[in-house]
Amino acid sequence: MEKVSGGCVAGWIAGILVVGAAAVLIAAYAVLIHVHIAVDEASLTRFDLMSSSSSSPSLAYNLWLTLTIRNPNWAITIKNKKNLEASYSFDGQVFDRVLVAEKGDKQGPRRTRVYHLAVASASPNGTAVPAFGSAGAEEFRRQNATGFFDVEVKVTGKFQYTGRYTKCELDATCPLKLQLAPPGTQAVVFEKVKCKLDKPKKYC
Repeated sequence: MEKVSGGCVAGWIAGILVVGAAAVLIAAYAVLIHVHIAVDEASLTRFDLMSSSSSSPSLAYNLWLTLTIRNPNWAITIKNKKNLEASYSFDGQVFDRVLVAEKGDKQGPRRTRVYHLAVASASPNGTAVPAFGSAGAEEFRRQNATGFFDVEVKVTGKFQYTGRYTKCELDATCPLKLQLAPPGTQAVVFEKVKCKLDKPKKYC
């Protein structure tokens, strides 16, 4: 039987290692896993419907939350191609929005970013007197009787991934059920909410 030389064996092993490494790299960049977005904590310390004889009812609010965004990819970096923003709405009406991360920001692979966001009706970015129609006012009164309010947080932006030309729109919805906790009282229990991403477009 002809013996196989040590050099041949070493060559085969080297070849297998090269092919294996190439396969790992291809898989790392070819397989895209979308970001995971969640609201880990949230607190609502004011949510009042203010009425006046000269105008429609308006919302007075004070809300903060902790938003986490995780890039689960093994090798792909995410870059913001436009500002990442979060908007807040009640009964389908947006009452505030806030900047989460600026255009050009990057998030490396297997990294989690934590954002502490606070909005209030008196803040520069807030709509100090967002007008509510009769339907909105009625829904507010209905939820106010329960002590819980349904607030929707929508996270929007545009990403570009390492090694990919396509720019991908991000649209994630986080439905929150918040119990009103007046200032000075013990914080109420909040259960983590995983945000739902809209179906991505082709190549995203």
